[in-house]
Amino acid sequence: MRIAQIAPLQVAVPPHTYGGTERVVANLTEALIRAGHDVTLFASGDSQTSARLISPTPRALGFHPDLDEQAYHLAMLHDIYAYAHHFDIIHSHLDYLTLPFAEQSDTPTVITLHGRLDAPAHRRVFQSYRDVPLIAISASQRNELPGVNWLATIHHSVDVAEFPYSPTPGKYLAFVGRISPEKRPDTAIEVAKLAGIPLKIAAKVDPKDQQYFEREVQPLLDHPLIEFLGVVDEQAKRLLMRDALALLSPIDWPEPFGMVFIESLACGTPVLTCPRGSAPELLRDGVTGYMRTSVEELAEAAQQVAGVSRAGCRAYAERHFNLDRMAQEYTEAYGLARQAALPIASIAPVAPLGERRLGAGALAPLVGKPTSELVETSGKRAG
Repeated sequence: MRIAQIAPLQVAVPPHTYGGTERVVANLTEALIRAGHDVTLFASGDSQTSARLISPTPRALGFHPDLDEQAYHLAMLHDIYAYAHHFDIIHSHLDYLTLPFAEQSDTPTVITLHGRLDAPAHRRVFQSYRDVPLIAISASQRNELPGVNWLATIHHSVDVAEFPYSPTPGKYLAFVGRISPEKRPDTAIEVAKLAGIPLKIAAKVDPKDQQYFEREVQPLLDHPLIEFLGVVDEQAKRLLMRDALALLSPIDWPEPFGMVFIESLACGTPVLTCPRGSAPELLRDGVTGYMRTSVEELAEAAQQVAGVSRAGCRAYAERHFNLDRMAQEYTEAYGLARQAALPIASIAPVAPLGERRLGAGALAPLVGKPTSELVETSGKRAG
C-alpha cells in the first residue's frame, strides 16, 4: 500500500528531545515499512526516516510565540492533496486542519487525533465533518467525542527492544515530559518530599507555561531531594527512566494517552500515577505500578513500588504495546477506509511508484518554492 504520513512541522520526526506525536509517527512509519508498505513521510527536513521524506521546511519550526505554524500546515495540506492520487491512503496527524481537504479528496484519509477532545469547539468542528474517518488513541479519548466517524481505537506502541532495561530498582523517582498545570510537577515534588525519596525532573517548559513554572514550580526546586534537569535528549531520557525507582506522573487531566507510561515500562520501570484519562485503560494496578489519587497515597505507593516486578513491567509493554501490533491495526484501519471510499475512489492502485514516482520535478509545486529548496530523500536517512 502507498501511504502518506503527514506529521506536524514544529518538531522533527523522531523528535530530538520532547515530542510525543512525532515519536508515534516515527514508530508507525518504520513499522509500516518493515511490513512491506511504501511510505512517504511529510515532515520537517531535519527528520530521520527510512521512508521517502518530503519536507516543506528545512528544519522543525519550533514553538516560538510569534510563529503561525498553522499557516505552514495549511499550505502543506493544500499541496499534498493536489498530489493525493499518488497514494492509496493519506494518514494525517494534523487534527481538524485536515478535515476540509479529506472531505473533498477521492483518496481516502484517516486522521489520528492525539489530544484531548472534551472542548465544545472540538465537538462542533468534528461533528461538522461526520464522514471523515477518525482514529482514537484510547477509549477514554474516544468517549469524549460522540457522534463522529470513529474508525478504530489504536494504542500507541514502542520498539521495546530499543529501550535499556535494568532488573534492579533505582534510588530516585523520575518526572519526565512537560512542565504544565495538568502534568502536576508540583504534586510530584510534594510526593517525593513526603516519601523521602529523591526526585529528578527532566522536562521542558513551553512558552505558554513559563509563568506557571516560575510561579508554582521553581520555588519548590530548592530542596535537597529535588533535582531539575531541564530538557534531556532521548538517550538520556531512557537511561534516566531505566535507573529510576519509578516514573512519577501525577496527572490532573484526562490524559488521552501517556506515551511516557509505556516508555517507562519498556525500561522495566513501574509507573506511579493518578487514575485519570487513559491511565486505567493502559496500566494495571499492582502489575505496572500503582494508581492513586492523593499525595499521601502516592507517597505510600512510592515506598512500596520496589516490590513491583521490573521484568513484569517490560513483559507487559511487550505484550500490550508492540509495534508490529500497532502497524497491523493501522493497516486494517486503512483497508476499512479504502473500502468505505469505494463509491468515489477505486481501491486498485494506480501506476507503481517506480513508473510514476514522486520525483523532485513533480513535487516542485508541492512546496510552493523552487525545487532546489525542497528536501527529498528516498530509501535512506536524511539528517
